[in-house]
Amino acid sequence: MLNGLKLSLVVPTLNEAEGVRHLKTLIPGCVDEVIIVDGDSGDGTREVAAGFGWKVLLEKRRGYGRAYKTGFPACTGDVIATADGDGTYPVENLEPLVGELVARGLDFVSCARLPLAERGAMDTRNLIGNRLMTLAASVLWLHGFRDILSGMWIFRRTALEKLPLDSDNWNLSEEIKLKAYAALGPKFAELHIPYHPRLGETKLMPWKVGVENILYMLRMRAGLTGR
Repeated sequence: MLNGLKLSLVVPTLNEAEGVRHLKTLIPGCVDEVIIVDGDSGDGTREVAAGFGWKVLLEKRRGYGRAYKTGFPACTGDVIATADGDGTYPVENLEPLVGELVARGLDFVSCARLPLAERGAMDTRNLIGNRLMTLAASVLWLHGFRDILSGMWIFRRTALEKLPLDSDNWNLSEEIKLKAYAALGPKFAELHIPYHPRLGETKLMPWKVGVENILYMLRMRAGLTGR
């Protein structure tokens, strides 16, 4: 319990038993609930997570966004945080980050990796892609975003009511931030975080995901993405 608030952490996984073990060593005591949304891993990820006493949800429908759309309704916390299962995001910093959200009266914090504190944490191709996507979002929404594709967010559960999420895929990463910025105004902010080299192999194809992301943002701006 932090500042009287219950904190839930949601993590999507797919064959990340190693990352989940590492995650266990980083999670601070302020986290009251860990929810793993697993995409039918074959390496024992679910068993490892269940062994830590965490809530494990099996989601056979593939997709990064689908995992979060399954995990969020299962949260019982007043505040929800997210991270990947590959050790890249600093969940060890959750207490000061949630403290900042509370102190500033924010409803949604997007944790910006850029500029990178550790240059080798992201390869050059992905770094260029992240900068280009962030620039595109900044131009389309006329707001200077710092990192539109970060996978670590901290927000009040009540804010979800204002953020009807559409994408089942990687696009949810920019969708949730852009909708939070549009719906919450000054109660949306970006805070800088360190970013660590990943454990295990990446599941995404950067150029394919990059094209999908920019097309999705254009559709969002044109009001063609559903809800």
